[in-house]
Amino acid sequence: MASTAAAAPFLSSPLLQKRTSFISCGPRNNRGPLLRGRTLSTEAILAIQSLKRAHPEPTKLDAIFSKTLSRLIKPDLLAALRELLRQNQTHLALQVFALIRRESWYTTDYGLFAEVVSALARNQMTLEIDKLVLELADEGVSHGDDRGMQRLIRALIAAERGKAVVELYGMMKRGGRCLDDYVVKVLIRGLRRLGEAEVADEVQADFDRFEESRFMKPS
Repeated sequence: MASTAAAAPFLSSPLLQKRTSFISCGPRNNRGPLLRGRTLSTEAILAIQSLKRAHPEPTKLDAIFSKTLSRLIKPDLLAALRELLRQNQTHLALQVFALIRRESWYTTDYGLFAEVVSALARNQMTLEIDKLVLELADEGVSHGDDRGMQRLIRALIAAERGKAVVELYGMMKRGGRCLDDYVVKVLIRGLRRLGEAEVADEVQADFDRFEESRFMKPS
């Protein structure tokens, strides 16, 4: 059984110390369909080709990011990211993902994080997965996108990143993120399988407290 102390410095506080209110409200295939049926535009294809050619030379790569990638419209930029993930060009994909998250139109997209995590796991880039979850925590919790959150939890469990799952749960709890009973079950099973039984017990206790308080509320 992995203790919470062992999770440090990954966790922001031992055993997600601070008890905040818990609100209750569930892996991609290795080579999935291209952007859910959307065809890559000429601009996206050229950008991908330029990135792959320039990859060994950081100076050229920086120029492509600043002059080419930054000019792509949102659908093309997302399409380029997904195609790089599909081709297992994960180092390039991570840089494109970082660019996307700096765009003015970007809002936290848990489903997109899940796609990146799955590609990283496929390529045994486990440390990059942990780093990505810490970056997600820095973005802060957002509500909605329940399906995306479920996909991200399952992707992290499939990647066997127990500490990352613990950190993600702590982030959701601190932000009052709602979870349904299905997601709670997935979390508990996954945490126990990954050696985080103590945190799994905490998830169950938090959920039980919420359910009890919900039924005790006056109608």
